[in-house]
Amino acid sequence: MKMRLFILTLCSMLIGTVQAATDTRTTETKLAESLMAIKNNHLDLAMNEVDSLLRVNPNYKLAQLVKGDLLMAKAGAITSFGSAPHGSGDKIQDLRDEARVRIQRAQAQPQTQHAPRYLWKLNAQQKYALVVDTSRSTLYVYENIDGEPRYVTDFYVTIGKLGTEKAVTGDQRTPIGVYFIQANLPKKQLADMYGSGAYPLSYPNEWDKRNGRTGRGIWLHGTSSDTYSRPPRASNGCVVLGNEDLNKLSPYLQVGITPVIITNKMAWNNSDDEADRTALLQELELWRKDWASLDTNAYLKHYSRNFASENTNYDTWVRQKQTVNAGKSWIKLNLSDISLLTYPEQPDMVVVNFEQDYTSSNLTNRMKKRQYWIKKNNHWQIVYEGAA
Repeated sequence: MKMRLFILTLCSMLIGTVQAATDTRTTETKLAESLMAIKNNHLDLAMNEVDSLLRVNPNYKLAQLVKGDLLMAKAGAITSFGSAPHGSGDKIQDLRDEARVRIQRAQAQPQTQHAPRYLWKLNAQQKYALVVDTSRSTLYVYENIDGEPRYVTDFYVTIGKLGTEKAVTGDQRTPIGVYFIQANLPKKQLADMYGSGAYPLSYPNEWDKRNGRTGRGIWLHGTSSDTYSRPPRASNGCVVLGNEDLNKLSPYLQVGITPVIITNKMAWNNSDDEADRTALLQELELWRKDWASLDTNAYLKHYSRNFASENTNYDTWVRQKQTVNAGKSWIKLNLSDISLLTYPEQPDMVVVNFEQDYTSSNLTNRMKKRQYWIKKNNHWQIVYEGAA
């Protein structure tokens, strides 16, 4: 009876889901069909769906649990979902959580008409961008179409055992912020627990360090060879995909280029974002002109008094720039490959990346630069600046 009540609760979210499925049935759709068959007391049909899942993914523990319950139901010996007599209570609860999340994902319609507010502008090199919505255990892939994101696909993911807001080493939490793919580690270089590969992320980023957050080794990676997928909260802080999904994701990833935004809950772009994006691009151009004009006072007004860069605070930065600019007779400055990424949980902060081509009377260089801009009192200012 308890199992049937649990299945009924799950299936209450499923009306119309199976009928709306595409011809290419996903794992989650198959699971949804199995649970719908249980709801309708079609246990043989449910068993067929689960067996179909397990033939393709024999290590899918959630499907194994459902099959075990179906076998026990036929014998009239089941009292609840996941009622295996020798099963670990915590592990069974993990699988129940995974069932809920996967059913919710099967029900949800992708937001193909709306752009996430985090991807204000992508540069030409960034062919794709990722957004992880930890509240839905979902990683979204967006393609760069003339600087604007377009939904491509999404995947189920696992995050930290204790949730998000990583702050210290070993806290088993997943960080929230703007990160980039740092490397591509192939399977042959890794322990089995990382599955078919791993992509280290740039945690801690500049904002994390400024706020005293510690730890390292936050990766996108797969699952061990004996595991199809893991519960929604089961990692030590990494974002984990099933190996099959990680293999599908890998063509979208560019080392040093692909942004990965991790947020507690997805937010969508709106008219206010459009106005703010325009204002910030105008402010960035004014910053460039003021620097190139050698009007040091105007240039420094673009920096917040809370500015910091590595071990440099605002006062040190001001003295340094005044000294450097005093020794120049002219400056030429061009910016290219600009990207704007808004920061999760910091609605008025944007990570700005660009290629800087700098020439002056006594120096020439070209570099990738990163700035953090914050809007305060309706005015944009820089709180961090450094090499990307």
